Amino acid sequence: MVKKEMIAMLLAGGQGSRLGVLTAKVAKPAVAFGGKYRIIDFPLSNCINSGVDTVGVLTQYQPLRLNTHIGIGIPWDLDRNVGGVTVLPPYEQVGKTEWYTGTANAIYQNLAYMESFNPDYVLILSGDHIYKMDYEVMLDFHKSHNADVSIAVMPVPQEEANRFGIVVADGDGKIREFQEKPEHPKSNLASMGIYIFSWPVLRDALVSLREQEGCDFGKHVIPYLWERGKSLVAYEFNGYWKDVGTLGSYWEANMELIDIIPEFNLYEEFWKIYTKNDIIPPQYISSDAKVYRSLIGDGTEVYGEVTNSIIGNGVTIEKGAVVRDSIIMQNCVIKAGAILDKAIVAEGSEIGQRSVVGCGEEVPNKVKPSVYAFGLAVVGENTVVPDFVKIGRNTAVTGNTVPEDYPDGSLASGEILDKAGVVS
Repeated sequence: MVKKEMIAMLLAGGQGSRLGVLTAKVAKPAVAFGGKYRIIDFPLSNCINSGVDTVGVLTQYQPLRLNTHIGIGIPWDLDRNVGGVTVLPPYEQVGKTEWYTGTANAIYQNLAYMESFNPDYVLILSGDHIYKMDYEVMLDFHKSHNADVSIAVMPVPQEEANRFGIVVADGDGKIREFQEKPEHPKSNLASMGIYIFSWPVLRDALVSLREQEGCDFGKHVIPYLWERGKSLVAYEFNGYWKDVGTLGSYWEANMELIDIIPEFNLYEEFWKIYTKNDIIPPQYISSDAKVYRSLIGDGTEVYGEVTNSIIGNGVTIEKGAVVRDSIIMQNCVIKAGAILDKAIVAEGSEIGQRSVVGCGEEVPNKVKPSVYAFGLAVVGENTVVPDFVKIGRNTAVTGNTVPEDYPDGSLASGEILDKAGVVS
């Protein structure tokens, strides 16, 4: 049996329903980010930069693109004979077979995978956060405190603390109390959903809680260990960390990449973010084009005007088109004269000539006001928006739409046009 000091288990099975049509056909960790990356690239890059060379990626919802992207782990130097990256979907077992029903249940169903490496420590990660973190420093903290569990926490504004699992810790990091989304938070240290467990402690807890419905780390495993007097410590992280779980935070995190001094720097030599790079030609900016403060992907051709935007690989922006404060994912075509303002356009879509995406007043979305908000106009993947139509704000459009789908040539703010049958 090969022994590894620490292995990582990366939870990447989430649907990410608050990202609306962006996750209709793809798991949240596989959503494009920053022009050339996918969200899962960040925790995977953190692993290899931290010296963690054994990663199990637990997939469930719409895993095809995620599996294709990860492959055998070559971009992250995780193509190893021993360890490396392994995709772990739910599988049929003797007796009771079930989908992953909670974060801890998913880990429990892969006990055999973890046991095969006989680790001293297991690092539990989420596949849907944007951040850089050296897990080795966290492991040193875990060891120096002789802890059973270390929970990564970060300070959040006190007024936002009720949205998180809150940890109350003493001066040397020992956890005194937990509060799950409390009405009156006793601290502002929010759990980041990143844990290091001493392996025997994790294994015993998972086995003891195996009958627990929808077994979850925050709700079940951590309280269970706390009640049994295990040593739990809080590892405080003060770097950049963003949960891109809503369309607003996803748009914001992308826009922060193009700040004059970006809060999150993709250009650091010593902490690279790796991704699967397709073999495509370089970008082309024509003599008529105007590009201001934007990220432009490889293979993209710009003939129009791009301001303050993130443009993915293989995009064509035709002459006279104007793209402002927007995210355009790979292989989209923005036709001549189209105007996009605070729009998110998913992969493989086409915006027709002289169409406007993102205009008019902001009114709450009629069907999903908590999802389609923030003044954004969202276009799902492989969507066709015809020529000469106008699409308002807090809207979603998906599927092969035709002029007849737009009464008076427009989709009013707060409406949804779903020709792909993906908005439930």
